[in-house]
Amino acid sequence: MALGRRRRIHQDNIWPGFVDALATMLMVIIFLLMIFVLAQVFLSETLSGQENTLEKLNAQMSELTDLLNLERKANKDLRGNMDSLSTELQASIKRRDDLTGQLETLESENNKVNERLADAFKTIDADRETLEVKLAELAKMKQDVQALEALRDQLTKEIKEQATKLDKQEGKLIEERELADSARAQNALMNQQLAALREQLASIQEALEASEALNKDQKAQISSLGNRLNAALATKVQELSKYRSEFFGELRKVLGNQSGIRIVGDRFVFQSEVLFNSGEAKLEPAGQAQLQQLAKTLRDISAKIPPKIDWILRVDGHTDNIPISTAKFPSNWELSTQRAISVVKELIKEGIPAERLAATGFGEFQPLDKNNDEIARRRNRRIELKLTQR
Repeated sequence: MALGRRRRIHQDNIWPGFVDALATMLMVIIFLLMIFVLAQVFLSETLSGQENTLEKLNAQMSELTDLLNLERKANKDLRGNMDSLSTELQASIKRRDDLTGQLETLESENNKVNERLADAFKTIDADRETLEVKLAELAKMKQDVQALEALRDQLTKEIKEQATKLDKQEGKLIEERELADSARAQNALMNQQLAALREQLASIQEALEASEALNKDQKAQISSLGNRLNAALATKVQELSKYRSEFFGELRKVLGNQSGIRIVGDRFVFQSEVLFNSGEAKLEPAGQAQLQQLAKTLRDISAKIPPKIDWILRVDGHTDNIPISTAKFPSNWELSTQRAISVVKELIKEGIPAERLAATGFGEFQPLDKNNDEIARRRNRRIELKLTQR
C-alpha cells in the first residue's frame, strides 16, 4: 500500500509540469505565428512596392524602346543623308579637280599666249622699223619721180618750142634735130627710170600690204588671246565669288542675325559698336569672340580655295563725320586705320596668314548714309570685310 501511494503522488506531480510545457510551447507557436504574419505583411508590402516599381520600369522600358526606335529611324535617315552628302562631296571634289585642271591648262595657255604676244610684238617692232625705212625710201622715190616728171614736162615743153622754132628757122634744122634726138634720148631714159621706180613702188606697196595683213592677223590673235584671258580671269572671279558667297553664308549661320552685323553687296559689315568702344581702337571681349568665330569660318573656307587663286581678306575701317583730335588719334584717318589693324592682328592671332590680310582706313570719306543725323553716323561707323583677289 505504501508503494501504490507513492506512485499516485508521483503521477500528480508530473501533470502540472506537462501543462506548463504545453503552455510554453503554445506561446512559442503563437509567437512564431505572429512573426510569420508580420513577415507576410511586410513581404506583401515589399512585393506590392516592387510590383509598382516593376510597372514603372516597364513603362520606362516602353518609352526607351520608342525612343530607340526613333533614334534608329533618325540614324537611318542620317545615314541616307550622309550617303547623299558623300556622293555630292565626291562630285564636288571631282568638279574642283576638273576646274583646277582647266585652270592649270588656261594658265599654261596664257603663258604660251604671252610668249606668242612677246614674239608678235618683237616682229611688229621689227616690221615697223623696216616699214619706216621703206616708207622713207618710198617718199624719196616719189620725190625723184616728181622731179623726173617735172624734167620730162620741161623737156617736152622745150621740144615743142624747138619744133616751133624749126618752122621759123629752117637754117637751124640740123641743130634742132640733134637737140630733139638728145631730148628724146633723155625722155626715153627718164621713162625707163620712171618704170623702174614704179616697179620698186609696187614692190614696196606689196610688202606694205603683206605687213598690214600680218599686223591684222596678229591683232586678231591678240584680241582672241585677250578674250580667252578675260574669260579665264572671269572664271577665277566666279570661283572666288562662289567661295565668297559660301564664306558670307557660313558667317551668317555662325554669327546669327544680329542687328550690328549685315551683308552689303560683296562685303560683310560689322558696326563699330560690336567691336570697339566709342573713340577707341582696342577690341572688346565681345568683339574678340565675334572675330574668333569669323577666323574659324575663314580657315574652313580657305582650305577649300584652290592654291592658284591669290585671295586676300581686305579689312576696311570707317568712321562717322564727327572730328576727333587726340594725342593718340589726331584725326579719323588714324582711328579708322588703327581699328582695321586691330582686326587684322586679331585674325593673325587666330591663325589667318598675314599675307592673306590687308588693312585700310577710309576715315569718314566713304559713308553708307550721307545724312547728318545719329542714325546715319551709327551706320557709317563700321568695319567692312571683303574677300577679293590680290
